[in-house]
Amino acid sequence: MELVILPQHWSALLCICIMIGTIVFAYLKKIMMVYALIISNIIIFIITIIFEYEIIYGFSADLPYAGLSFRSMYLTLEYSPQIYTIFTSMFIHAGFAHIIGNMLVFFFIGTALEERIGSKKFIIIYLLSGICGALVHSLTDLGSSVPLLGASGAIFGIMGALVFAYPRDEVVMPLPVGFFMILRRIKVVYAVLLFAIIETIIVFFDVQDQTAHFAHLGGLIGGFILAAILLKGRKTHTKEGKTLYYDSFAPQKNREIDFSKLKKFATTPELGEMLTKIKNENVAQVRDIWLEHFFEKINCPECSNKINHFDNKIWCEKCGFKDSY
Repeated sequence: MELVILPQHWSALLCICIMIGTIVFAYLKKIMMVYALIISNIIIFIITIIFEYEIIYGFSADLPYAGLSFRSMYLTLEYSPQIYTIFTSMFIHAGFAHIIGNMLVFFFIGTALEERIGSKKFIIIYLLSGICGALVHSLTDLGSSVPLLGASGAIFGIMGALVFAYPRDEVVMPLPVGFFMILRRIKVVYAVLLFAIIETIIVFFDVQDQTAHFAHLGGLIGGFILAAILLKGRKTHTKEGKTLYYDSFAPQKNREIDFSKLKKFATTPELGEMLTKIKNENVAQVRDIWLEHFFEKINCPECSNKINHFDNKIWCEKCGFKDSY
């Protein structure tokens, strides 16, 4: 059997460079992956508007190109050289409603998860969940040449990871109400359960709406499993070497913070403003997110090295500085 290698249009190659480049740039510059992914998706969507057939459809539109959409036929040995599109398809969207809906949901749930687990584990869960979603969808239609595209599988994976790690946390999330979405603060477990029920009903009744609902469910389950592997038993270490575990399923307690102890670290107007926001925030989860940002930006007052914190304790591994708040 001869392998079939399909070329890509220059616009598709440009999109691939944007996909990889934004992820690498965000990682090196410590920019939130959520922001980088949203920006890259929007830029690629603009390019797609101009070169729609070359990027989305390829040979399906009688063009001599593979396109960046994934097809289950690429899982066969003959067309396996195009398997990389299982990655590129996550960045391709077919219309304004498609990309706006995906990016809106992604902004709220993606930010909530990345700020809790960090960029490295976040991007791993995001990409692998998208791949899981595409594979599950392909199992329902093996050998098909119908293009699969969109970040939905990866986004549902983020939902799955969020419900595993932080089910009791409240986040702002767009919730479907008829043909519209409303922003509501809701516990993660309830929001994800709502989306999962909707997807299951649609799959059960075989609703034909040109949406890959099996990819959504595959991504959701994949994200949950990946979180169980990557985030279970999350731990940190004290200066003395004691291992501390964080139980995300336990109700979050509203802990007291001595802000007078943190004032000495607010050495710039930006840090002072951030500390004020932390002090005035009433929602524990939001306050903790701001607190994480605060500690990421401050340095040890004695050696200017980065400091660690956990359970209202602060310490510097370089000079031995210790304090509490």
